[in-house]
Amino acid sequence: MNKYLISNFFKDLQNDICKDLEIEDGKSQFKEDLWERTGGGGGRTRIISNGNIIEKGGVNFSAVYGEIPSKVKNYLNVEGKIFFATGVSVVIHPLSPMIPIIHMNVRYFEIDNNLYWFGGGIDLTPHYVNKKDAYYFHNELKKICDKYDKNYYQRFKKSADDYFFIKHRNETRGIGGIFFDRLNEINENKTKEELFNFVKDIGNSFSRIYINLIRENKNKTYSDKEKLWQSIRRSRYVEFNLIYDAGTKFGLETNGRTESILMSLPPQAIWLYDYKPEKNSKEEETLNLLKKGINFLEYE
Repeated sequence: MNKYLISNFFKDLQNDICKDLEIEDGKSQFKEDLWERTGGGGGRTRIISNGNIIEKGGVNFSAVYGEIPSKVKNYLNVEGKIFFATGVSVVIHPLSPMIPIIHMNVRYFEIDNNLYWFGGGIDLTPHYVNKKDAYYFHNELKKICDKYDKNYYQRFKKSADDYFFIKHRNETRGIGGIFFDRLNEINENKTKEELFNFVKDIGNSFSRIYINLIRENKNKTYSDKEKLWQSIRRSRYVEFNLIYDAGTKFGLETNGRTESILMSLPPQAIWLYDYKPEKNSKEEETLNLLKKGINFLEYE
């Protein structure tokens, strides 16, 4: 198994997700922007906007290579000269505040055709935490994890809780999911093919899981109050992605395409000074669930 086979899977995954989302949205279609990276490689940025369901979304594929920058080498704590990185990154911002934001990233990284690892994850950011949806989302991920290792789900859920944490707000970005990196170092006894199969299953689960969540919530009514809360929660999404997100940092440090890197940001967001939700409101209930360590599988 070589890097080109892996990269081709990610290309096909991008195609499949875009097709599935276009069908579900029923109005808007993805626009493709091909780009090349100075130094080696490039990608396909696909953006959808102003749809029936999706206000803004991106499904990006990239395969970049070249001399590894010293900053990245230090950040990853690796030695070597030439890197190759490929993957798919998805962020969907729905029009309705009753439908959650979703993010997924699956990726492969290699140095000097020798050192390699897989990484990725999928997490959900509801504007309003729905316990039924939270259970469904986490249970679907657990079922995939359990196929490969009974310890994966708890380990990767904790990693997601820790990673998708907005330190300066003391709250998680959403209800988490799973997050993993350097998968081969976690499971040294598994073959490269076995690790890749896990990554493929995560990637291929995206459309099924998110489309189900869309259908569960798209007909729920909302008012200006819910739209205001959506804009406030989107501002937290912006804060995380610009301050803490490793993918954003890696892309910018390796001279990636800025527009593609920042496609994860919502179309609008607002910052209200010292905003606090009303006591015993739906908004306060959601904030109380944006904590590390919550077992959403208890909400069956």
